[in-house]
Amino acid sequence: MKRLMPINGSDDRTQLTAGREVLADYGQDEAMNRRKALERGHSDTRVFGGGKTFFHPENSRLSASLLRRLLKLTGMLDRGRRNAMDIAVRENLVTLPRLPKSFDGFTVLQISDLHLDSRPDFAPCLAEVVAPLEYDLCVLTGDYRFHTRGDVRPALMGLSLLREALNGDVYAVLGNHDSSDMIPDMLTMGYELLYNASVPIQRDGQKIYLVGVDDPHFFQTDDLEKALTAVPEGITRMLLAHSPEIYRVAESADVDFMVCGHTHGGQIALPGGKVLYKNARCPSRLASGNWQYGSLKGYTSVGAGSSLLDVRFNCQPEVVLHRLHCP
Repeated sequence: MKRLMPINGSDDRTQLTAGREVLADYGQDEAMNRRKALERGHSDTRVFGGGKTFFHPENSRLSASLLRRLLKLTGMLDRGRRNAMDIAVRENLVTLPRLPKSFDGFTVLQISDLHLDSRPDFAPCLAEVVAPLEYDLCVLTGDYRFHTRGDVRPALMGLSLLREALNGDVYAVLGNHDSSDMIPDMLTMGYELLYNASVPIQRDGQKIYLVGVDDPHFFQTDDLEKALTAVPEGITRMLLAHSPEIYRVAESADVDFMVCGHTHGGQIALPGGKVLYKNARCPSRLASGNWQYGSLKGYTSVGAGSSLLDVRFNCQPEVVLHRLHCP
């Protein structure tokens, strides 16, 4: 595996300094301060209340224990764990009316809901899947940690290993499992955090804008209006959000294409992929795969990792290559 090189050709010390400057800006941000306050009061034993949904199964240790016992008794546990390691590479073709000609064929790798510390061999498995892929840009749409509270170091170790397997620029947003304490290390590793912010992506003299918002599900610290402040009217906008729950806001803000995750596609689904529980306040058709709401095109990834328990049934984990095309 190739050695990790700091982004923009800078050395580690320069990158760390840049990371601290970004953190200084975050420290003055109202949404970040609100998130930090919620993190301090957040308990992973809080199963009911808070966020956009009432029930939070990811915080229920009892649910995880009961599910593990049930699957073990039925002889399905090992199969479910094998399924969780069988990561598919999917291709999604997207036609965007406003896409500049120079971006025709532009490919974005999306990795969502990684939960890298779910088991020791998961991060190396994911890194092996993505290492040979070819793309122009990579985006991560949140949930790097398995639990919603506790030590962030195991997840950061997984992120470091993954960054070595990724080429070029990697942009990320935070999910409901993540802690703001992860930001300094992620910046140092070479991840670009879009915390209610945007960045222009240039190709042959033309631009599109990549926009990212903070977690709209539990912390609800997303601010799309602020994120779009520097984005000119009439230009292609691609939005990164952890959850599809801001689809209405995104459509009204003239976003062209939104990529998200959070739902895991149910993770344990009925045959045919029928979602049993999406853990998001949105229509079921937005819980996985391609969808459209008004002029907004979207894709909800079923995720690469797993939550609550490291098993999957009838819902294969994935990474997605989004290929953008002009009409």
